Amino acid sequence: MNKTLTKFQQLVFDTLHLIPKGRVVSYKELAKKIGREGASRAVGTALSLNSQPVIVPCHRVVKTNGELGNYTFNGTNQPTVKRDLLVKEGVFFRDDGRVERDCFFTFI
Repeated sequence: MNKTLTKFQQLVFDTLHLIPKGRVVSYKELAKKIGREGASRAVGTALSLNSQPVIVPCHRVVKTNGELGNYTFNGTNQPTVKRDLLVKEGVFFRDDGRVERDCFFTFI
């Protein structure tokens, strides 16, 4: 992982490992979990810095409405890679391309 991360960014990455395979959380839910409710955009920005995609599962974070959002892989936005990873993990999608509600995870 990038050693120049801020404390906030590191907290975002550390929390990703709590999201089980086959489940997703929203940027908003992740921000709330780390005590920064309202910082969903900052969560997305932090995730874009992931230097170890797949290993650090930033692909498990989506928009509140189930849309995928962005996914930076090899330096470019590749939402099809994000979708493929989620499908491989067992995440289901609706006909409109959004993640099925049953696949959303809620932190305890």
